[in-house]
Amino acid sequence: MEKDKKRDTVLYIVVACYNEEQVLPITAPQFLAKLKALAEEGTISDKSRILFVNDGSEDGTWQIIRDLAQKDPHYLGISQSRNRGHQSSLLAGLMEAKDVCDITVSMDCDGQDDINAIDEMIRQYENGFDVVYGVRSKRDTDTFFKRFTAETFYKLLNTMGVEAVNNHADYRLISSRVLTELANYGEVNLFLRGMVPLIGFPSTNVYYERHERLAGSTHYPLSKMLTLAFDGITSLSIRPIRIITMSGFLFTLISAIAILWAVIRFLSGATVSGWASLICVVCFFGGAILMALGVIGEYVGKTYIETKGRPRYIISERTY
Repeated sequence: MEKDKKRDTVLYIVVACYNEEQVLPITAPQFLAKLKALAEEGTISDKSRILFVNDGSEDGTWQIIRDLAQKDPHYLGISQSRNRGHQSSLLAGLMEAKDVCDITVSMDCDGQDDINAIDEMIRQYENGFDVVYGVRSKRDTDTFFKRFTAETFYKLLNTMGVEAVNNHADYRLISSRVLTELANYGEVNLFLRGMVPLIGFPSTNVYYERHERLAGSTHYPLSKMLTLAFDGITSLSIRPIRIITMSGFLFTLISAIAILWAVIRFLSGATVSGWASLICVVCFFGGAILMALGVIGEYVGKTYIETKGRPRYIISERTY
């Protein structure tokens, strides 16, 4: 009876793809083999599927997805009308799957996420957890620079008030009831690593070793990592604004003390004219003001974009 219950669990593996024509022919069979193995052992239903989301790729990625879908019904594919980013593509796949599955597992197409961790994720789901985060157990294979920037990335997120799981990217299991609540989050500026923890529900971690990319080149260089971090912070936290406010109070206090000191020096006749100190002060406060205005402007810009209510993704084609 327990085995029959397990066979009713429909799993959708959601895979975001952007210019992955080199790696997709390698990883797609691996996804399918894992799906079929789980179905054969009675862990999931044979109605489970692999859903590829093409993020407006400029190479042959979408044609490969279409060919896969014709060869095996376990492959499904949707394509965005243009490139909208990794987070938008993941959300599109999750929303597409939420009404037809019991659980989803989102992962990258490059084969770096250990697909065998899905087994433990499903076991944790059966133990009552609605969200299971795939977390890297170590970073021994990373260069010092990569390890340093990654650790700084997660520390910065948590310092700025974003609830993010350390060393977790977007490899996670989510139940359908969590997806239903996620659909109620209507923001255009997406950062799923911070949004999913906000929903709540029982959650846990599964640890795995991340592999090297099987083919092709990474789509997340340092510049994109920094942009992702900044987007995550400004989308989910107002702490930078509060830091600016507190800094403003501090600078005001320092300025008041400096003015008092200058008046005393003037009255005592000990003033010395000079441009070096003046230039230093002007440059410092000028830079601080410009930086503060930039952060505030970023929030204003995001508010402007949110008020337009534009769609977060547009599906132009489906294989089914």
